[in-house]
Amino acid sequence: MTAASSGAGSRPALFTDLYELTMAQAYVADAMADVPATFSLFVRTLPAQRNFLLAAGIDTALAALESFRFEAADIDYVRSLGRFTPAFLDWLRAFRFQCSVVAVAEGTPMFAGEPILEVTGPLAQAQLVETLLINELHLQTMLASKAVRVVGAAQGRRVVDFGARRIHGIDAAVNGARAFAIAGVSATSNLLAGREWGLPVVGTMAHAYVQSFASEAEAFRAFARHYPDTTLLVDTYDTLEGVHRVIDLARELGPAFQVQAVRLDSGDLAALSRTARDMLDAAGLNQVRIFASGGLDEHSIAALVAAHAPIDAFGVGTRMGTSEDVPALDVVYKLTALAGRGRVKLSPGKNVLPGQKQIWRIEEGGLARRDVMGRAEEQNTGRALLQPVMQSGARIGARPSLADVAAHAQREIARLPQLLRGLSPARYPVEVSAALTAYAAEVRAAGR
Repeated sequence: MTAASSGAGSRPALFTDLYELTMAQAYVADAMADVPATFSLFVRTLPAQRNFLLAAGIDTALAALESFRFEAADIDYVRSLGRFTPAFLDWLRAFRFQCSVVAVAEGTPMFAGEPILEVTGPLAQAQLVETLLINELHLQTMLASKAVRVVGAAQGRRVVDFGARRIHGIDAAVNGARAFAIAGVSATSNLLAGREWGLPVVGTMAHAYVQSFASEAEAFRAFARHYPDTTLLVDTYDTLEGVHRVIDLARELGPAFQVQAVRLDSGDLAALSRTARDMLDAAGLNQVRIFASGGLDEHSIAALVAAHAPIDAFGVGTRMGTSEDVPALDVVYKLTALAGRGRVKLSPGKNVLPGQKQIWRIEEGGLARRDVMGRAEEQNTGRALLQPVMQSGARIGARPSLADVAAHAQREIARLPQLLRGLSPARYPVEVSAALTAYAAEVRAAGR
């Protein structure tokens, strides 16, 4: 896998909310635009159905920041709204993102309240990219966090992304496939995602192909002639009869038979896979694998694995592609410092800790035991998770490939306690350091 080279991370500068521009104009008019500020992006609360989140979307977000420009057509549209001054339009025309960013490594497990990234730089610039950053990180983090549960439930069996048809839009399908790859999904059916991210692409056949022939046997014979090492879909009419026809085809073709797998897409997958396996083995087709699909998620896959269903791989679509049980995360992007002074928010249930921060992951015996969130300038034990990734609007350091990100994710997940990696609810301790607690109290007392 390699990172996309076609600029899939770039986004038009108009992908923002109107109030980002109205605030920016006010900052410019009041000589506040260049006041140094820090914004923190984090998920407020962890959904009950998630033991951790897998940070994803950082690379595409950074690519979008680097290419953030207001083109002539953008300026013309903003002018047409009738609420922006010529001076502010000139400011937009000259806009270049020049902030610095610290972030966790993509593929790092995260918990509620922990910054995934922080942006520091001129106030108007850092504010203006809020919508873009939340959108980029929300989708991919949400989908990677769902997919990692699916992959874990499969216990080493291959998982393939079949979600493009019902995922919410083309952009979501393409970047979603990227997030799935970070979580350990091995391939996608989505050709555009395959091209953009260098992902393996796979596919079998549709029921319509089988239906277009006079008989199922003719359909299998024709498809195997064109694609000898294919997977044949056997449940268009009767699943076990379909398996019989694959066995008949093997006898007909003899040594030329190269079919790799049969696909089960409906019915009692555990019972059907057992019978299909017995039938294939009895016919000497031990090498033909069983691929299952059809409304799967982590819970149905876990049940099939627990039942010892002889299924070799899973195609997972809608429920993973839409993160059906948790279709949104409470991702926020909040001002935490201005002109060197901490800023807080005291709204009920929406508290914000002030200042630039760091997260230390405390590990013992190779496993993460707790996280400590503190001030960036603190010294603490454990691994510091937030690292510089952008300086003055340009990325710094080596840009990891998607394969590297996926490998990092697998290493980091393996460091989590076993309970967190399962499907049953479990919680992980995140502490706020004494120094950050004291600073928050100081900022609140100062009326900030």
